[in-house]
Amino acid sequence: MARINLDNSAAESREQRLGTIVYWDGTASELSELSGYSKKRCGDGRGCPLKERKGPFTQPSVCSEQMVECQAGNVREAVLIQHAPIGCSASQIIYNMIFRIGLESRGHKVENIKIASTNLTESDMVFGGLEKLRLTIEDVWEHYRPKAIFVGTSCATGIIGDDVDSVAEEYSGKLGIPVVPLSCEGFRSKHWSTGFDQSQHGILKHIVKKNPEKRQEDLVNVINLWGSDVFAPMLKNLNLRVNYVVDMATVDELAQMSEAAATVAFCNTLGTYLSEGLEQHFGVPQVRAPQPYGIRGTDEWLRELARVTHREELAEEFIAREHARIGPELERLRERLSGLQGLIATGSAYAHGLIEVLRELGIAVNGSIVFHHDPVYDSGDPRQDTLAHLVDNYGDVGDFVVSIRQPFQFLISLQNHNPDFILIRHNGLAPLASRLGIPAAPLGDEHLAIGYDGPVNLGNLILEILERGKFCKDLSRHVTHQYTDWWASQTDPGVLAKNPGLIWED
Repeated sequence: MARINLDNSAAESREQRLGTIVYWDGTASELSELSGYSKKRCGDGRGCPLKERKGPFTQPSVCSEQMVECQAGNVREAVLIQHAPIGCSASQIIYNMIFRIGLESRGHKVENIKIASTNLTESDMVFGGLEKLRLTIEDVWEHYRPKAIFVGTSCATGIIGDDVDSVAEEYSGKLGIPVVPLSCEGFRSKHWSTGFDQSQHGILKHIVKKNPEKRQEDLVNVINLWGSDVFAPMLKNLNLRVNYVVDMATVDELAQMSEAAATVAFCNTLGTYLSEGLEQHFGVPQVRAPQPYGIRGTDEWLRELARVTHREELAEEFIAREHARIGPELERLRERLSGLQGLIATGSAYAHGLIEVLRELGIAVNGSIVFHHDPVYDSGDPRQDTLAHLVDNYGDVGDFVVSIRQPFQFLISLQNHNPDFILIRHNGLAPLASRLGIPAAPLGDEHLAIGYDGPVNLGNLILEILERGKFCKDLSRHVTHQYTDWWASQTDPGVLAKNPGLIWED
């Protein structure tokens, strides 16, 4: 794989670096075969044979700037400045709620996020907004005295060409703290996950200790979002401590990532840029293994972590104990869940892991919607190929749709499969399922399905949402969706991409 270049001011977009696509349909095995890992067809995303379809339009989605907001904006003891019109700050409301819930679930002091906006206006679009940025940095410093300031760009500042990097460098010297520019214009990438990479690029370049004095041989970086604390109890059995990053970490906890013994992630979509950067530039090995979903994946993940940290015997003892502990509960759940059909609608690598867990519970998964697809991840290591791990160990998925959170396509997939329930990560799609009489489980806790307790947790959640099935059936008889009868009669969610002329026909 190409090196992660910290001399650059920003990360390459996922399209450039990984060959990321946002629309495709077929089987999971076909997608795996066409992707960069398959038979080592290409070392990175450039030049892979995988091509995406092009649709005639896109319904609203989210952008890279929002991912910077939910990463850099959720660092404790820091402030994020959105160098943008005020409308770009609309999502602060939801991210503040998620941040507060996450802090409470981890036992931290509950507080609000610290995000400011330069509030660019039409005049600033003509004459430039750097003076407003300077004033905002000074106001933030005076009010909060943070240990770091992040400055996220926007479509507006990308259009007018404000030199945010030079202002950030100026104030880093003036204030004596990292002032970190993050290039996250919404049009920079067609998928929001590039925003994760931009946040992590800035942290690697400006905050992580360059020459750590020591290694903390029992410390493991865990790249995650706001999920509950499931990794610390697991890794305690290997005499390891957890350094959760990026969300809800302090600036000092981010800085100490270069001192850790290893790096793991709850989801390869979120974590491989940061983990690869830590390995390439700071010598912190990433755990190159399947994600810790399901019994098989968790076994392989723990064994590789133990090998990297020299704790193989402790890992085998823990694995044996956990198999014995959860075995009876898994059998009970399989008896109750076997024969049900589920549908997944989440981010890419996360969906692969959830399908594995559902199939371990005896639940059929014949269809899935993932919001994008990375043909490879930054390490290029086949052991981190989550889609191939799913297909090789749990079987194919016959209807595997890549769709960037498009409700009009989601409707067709729901009607085609009519599942007993759906698991969904981005809650805005869940009401559409309810309108069709299908109960949905919005996965607010990203760590619910992680580790050995994951199948048990997920199985019990499914039983709980199935109890709401009658409510959803009743609801479906009294509400309608917003789509025409013609569109609702379609069976191919990609019909407009394959036949764009249909959109202009009467």
